[in-house]
Amino acid sequence: METNILFIILVTFFAGMGAGLGTGFAGMSAAAVISPMLIAFLKMDPYMAVGIALSSDVLASAVSAYTYGKNKNLDIKNGLLMMVSVLAFTVVGSYVASLLPSSTMGSFSVFMTFLLGIKFIVKPVMTTKEAMNNISAKKRAIQSVICGMFIGFICGFVGAGGGMMMLLILTTVMGYELKTAVGTSVFIMTFTALTGAVSHFMIGGLPNPTIWILCIIFTLIWARIAALFANKATPETLNRATGIVLVVLGIVIFLFS
Repeated sequence: METNILFIILVTFFAGMGAGLGTGFAGMSAAAVISPMLIAFLKMDPYMAVGIALSSDVLASAVSAYTYGKNKNLDIKNGLLMMVSVLAFTVVGSYVASLLPSSTMGSFSVFMTFLLGIKFIVKPVMTTKEAMNNISAKKRAIQSVICGMFIGFICGFVGAGGGMMMLLILTTVMGYELKTAVGTSVFIMTFTALTGAVSHFMIGGLPNPTIWILCIIFTLIWARIAALFANKATPETLNRATGIVLVVLGIVIFLFS
């Protein structure tokens, strides 16, 4: 049952490319891209596929966050506040979801990805850093906690779409400038993905090492490329690029899942 190694490299390369670009540009979770592709092409167990995707997320998000941070496009203080409430409420959301009859919510995140992509193309986020810094620290902190609770609950409940939700809320509700929104989103995601990956592997055991390592490496490389480009780009270009990446990924995920 040994799948051809070239085929594995090909699948993981494209999965990693999609996931990395999504992470570096839009703070999107790799799980949305990698899982359906591993399941569709490598006939992998869905639970394992999500574990691999989440662990690919960890390094890719960390590298992206580092790149955004170096370019001063990261709000660590509120990011940490939001992260704590996201993690706490993800548990709550998962618990509530386990009480209800299981319905697939995968289509929700695909739809979100696609819609968000269109939004960035049609109505770009043109908030400036100056406008963003006009909000008082106290109000910002309260917003971070409340929005984090909401995002965490949805993530735990739906099991996907966290990065998208975060980007949407940071840019629309909290009025972040796009680069800072993505930087803060990937920063938070590094930790949420780590928590998710560890719990997946503790429950389901370790995955196929070849596929696992390839996914991690390819996602990492592409996330770094995307993050470097994103931090150099003008807001117009970044909105357009992010929009296109999201729309294309939305379509790709829809076709494979």
